[in-house]
Amino acid sequence: WKPEHRAAADRRGLRYESDLTDAEWALVAPLIRPAKRGGRPRTVNVREVLRIFYVLWTGCQWKALPKDLPPRSTVWEYLDLWDWDGTLERIHHALYVEMRENAGREASPTTAIIDSQTAKGAVKGGSLDTSGYDAGKKVLGRERHVLTDTLGL
Repeated sequence: WKPEHRAAADRRGLRYESDLTDAEWALVAPLIRPAKRGGRPRTVNVREVLRIFYVLWTGCQWKALPKDLPPRSTVWEYLDLWDWDGTLERIHHALYVEMRENAGREASPTTAIIDSQTAKGAVKGGSLDTSGYDAGKKVLGRERHVLTDTLGL
């Protein structure tokens, strides 16, 4: 790590380490659609809704959201809407392209790495769960796969 990397990763000035910095918000804000015309005006600060990264960062339950974040029902409704209208996909794609370009790579990867892992099944009713079988490793259990580019994204 060089000093400029440490400065970019420093999150000490934020309320929570999972909060967006001003630079991160500048990337994400244009991707969020404005409130619909007509009806009640939006009263929720959308940047506050994105504090849902707190749940992802800490792994806490929805019920355990801190009181200074928007109500969990509001956050859930926005995330559901953004999933439905493709906003989360647009944010993911923009951040993905930004990360690749910052690493000096083309926006679209030309090489991918695939790997698999087998997880043994749990004991159910006195016998091993036989919901799957990996013949290569001769293991009972579920096999999962991951596909990533050379940066691990």
